[in-house]
Amino acid sequence: MAPRTRRHGAAPGARGGSRRRRLPLRLLLPVLVLVALMAMLMLRGYVHSEILADHRVQPPAATDQVPQKILEGGPVIDTRAGRTESMSVPDHKLVLTFDDGPDPVWTPKVLDVLKEHHAHAVFFVTGTMASRYPDLVQRMVDEGHEVGLHTFNHPDLSYQSTSRIDWELSQNQLALTGAAGIRTSLFRPPYSSFADAMDNKSWPVTEYIGSRGYLTVVNNTDSEDWKRPGADEIIRRATPHGGKGAIVLMHDSGGDRHQTVQALDRFLPGLQEQGYEFDNLSEALDLPSAHSEVTGAGLWKAKAWVFLVQASEKVTDALVVGLAVIGTLVIGRFALMLLLSFAHARKVRRRNFAWGPPVTRPVSVLVPAYNEAKCIENTVRSLMASDHPVEIIVVDDGSTDGTARIVEAMGLPGVRVIRQLNAGKPAALNRGLANASHDIVVMMDGDTVFEPSTVRELVQPFGDPKVGAVAGNAKVGNKDSLIGAWQHIEYVMGFNLDRRMYDVLGCMPTIPGAVGAFRRSALARIGGMSDDTLAEDTDVTMALHRDGWKVVYAEDARAWTEAPETVQQLWSQRYRWSYGTMQAIWKHRRAVVDRGPSGRFGRVGLPFVSLFMVVAPLLAPLIDIFLLYGIVFGPTEKTIGAWLGVLVLQAVCAAYAFRLDRERMTHLISLPLQQILYRQLMYVVLLQSWITALTGGRLRWQKLRRTGAVEAPGGIPTQRQRVMNEQQEPVR
Repeated sequence: MAPRTRRHGAAPGARGGSRRRRLPLRLLLPVLVLVALMAMLMLRGYVHSEILADHRVQPPAATDQVPQKILEGGPVIDTRAGRTESMSVPDHKLVLTFDDGPDPVWTPKVLDVLKEHHAHAVFFVTGTMASRYPDLVQRMVDEGHEVGLHTFNHPDLSYQSTSRIDWELSQNQLALTGAAGIRTSLFRPPYSSFADAMDNKSWPVTEYIGSRGYLTVVNNTDSEDWKRPGADEIIRRATPHGGKGAIVLMHDSGGDRHQTVQALDRFLPGLQEQGYEFDNLSEALDLPSAHSEVTGAGLWKAKAWVFLVQASEKVTDALVVGLAVIGTLVIGRFALMLLLSFAHARKVRRRNFAWGPPVTRPVSVLVPAYNEAKCIENTVRSLMASDHPVEIIVVDDGSTDGTARIVEAMGLPGVRVIRQLNAGKPAALNRGLANASHDIVVMMDGDTVFEPSTVRELVQPFGDPKVGAVAGNAKVGNKDSLIGAWQHIEYVMGFNLDRRMYDVLGCMPTIPGAVGAFRRSALARIGGMSDDTLAEDTDVTMALHRDGWKVVYAEDARAWTEAPETVQQLWSQRYRWSYGTMQAIWKHRRAVVDRGPSGRFGRVGLPFVSLFMVVAPLLAPLIDIFLLYGIVFGPTEKTIGAWLGVLVLQAVCAAYAFRLDRERMTHLISLPLQQILYRQLMYVVLLQSWITALTGGRLRWQKLRRTGAVEAPGGIPTQRQRVMNEQQEPVR
């Protein structure tokens, strides 16, 4: 994975060309992937009779339009070329017919029994099953059996238009050709019975079928094996009387057919001993073969169809596995977050809890700034209001909007401004580290404001000498818009609840750039801030873990940051985050083999980050794809119920996270819409990051436009302040 990046000061002239190059990756490829997945899912639904299926059965109608010789004739009806004839099977000949297959379980067993007893049969296959199991159709042909059409989706053709009938026949032939390279002239209507059951609704269909060149085959001996009455009863019903010939109806699909197989194994030798022959229909009636070979473009078209169906089966099977994986990950993550977040809150909110001796010594606050003229004054003034002694160092990274001049003009004591040519955020932070006066260093973004207690709360964990870094509680300040509200939910639930869980597990993956603190000695041991990735905060956190330092979460160290307010800005930010996280994971991939205490991150943290921050978001859209499919084509009630169940689980986690952070629950109103729309945006961003990573592409720094409207709200006491207030209350 290429870690090379461009700084946020890229030449303006390159911007237009870069956007033109990125457009296909950002929009076209993700859309094509989604369209391809949906197409595969639709194709699978089509060949599983979930789409365009019609299972209505026409009730019996009058028979006055049906020729009498058809009603009184045999089970083979020929209406080709204007004829109106019927044929019967000669005495001592039986034509076994099997409907609705091929079935991957029962058809091979039926074929095995037929082969064992040297018998032939006719298999009336549906297009859906032939498309899915082409090898069984090929076996039928190879072993000398005849194959007939039974429509594609098994509808009652009495309800269908002639165009739908043509479509059912052509699709059925397409599947048959793709499976075995042949066409057939035999056809059996779904839900058909004896010839005398022909009525005014089915007869016009039979005439039309004949005009298309097909011989209609019904039956005159029904085994009724679909009722599963037992092998003895199936044999009794399938046996003709007085040595007469017959076309026997059986089934090799549509359910459990073990009784059919058992009956067949006894039926065949029993009637062969009585002088019966089991032939194909063409053999029994002394007709030309029903099969004709297909060559040329027609064959390749049919082969392509079968290939696509097989591909859709495999792809959708993989999607189902992916859905199971994402479902397990989502539920497991939520359960783990709830359990471990509760444990974290219970630990740090005890009255006697302390990281160690109180940290009261001054700290250095580093503020890297690039074109933050609209925000920098609020940022610096919020630091000046800190109730902990601070040294403020603003590192102007080549700003062109007068950021440095604004800070200098404020004339505040204890505030230093360092100017440098544009070199990127990691370089600005390292420059600040080199000029910091204190051992504990707080880092924040130039668009962020701190509460007065933030620095004090952030540095208290350094009372534990094993702590090398502390993550603060980053919060969205501009949460009144819909996009801001979605990010507010994400920050409170997806980031801070995660950090509580990772704190307990001892594998915090990221110190947020908006609010984090470090020991200078710890940073010195790992070489400072690295510019190898676009997620320098994740990179440095992983490096600290691997060096053996503890990284913890301070829930009361609140920082208010300005989240992106447009989809474009949000896209740019999350694209950088996602790509940078992948770079950091790849850079520290050898952590999985680290030994000793430092190996805990590799054994636990890195797999968790990979699963929950890379794999799970990439698979998350499967929930919505199957939701859409299930609503339109599947069991709608069950689908909606399952989706609502997941949403309720998310809402419970979100409500608990909001309660822990003492946030108003009203913002959760937008949670359902966030799950439908926001997740898709994050999916496309992550997919683009994957494409960039796999192709070794370069990604320039994305500078977001700020408004400077975020201020730190007052009146929210920290946990420590609440305990002190309770202790100062008079006893009543």
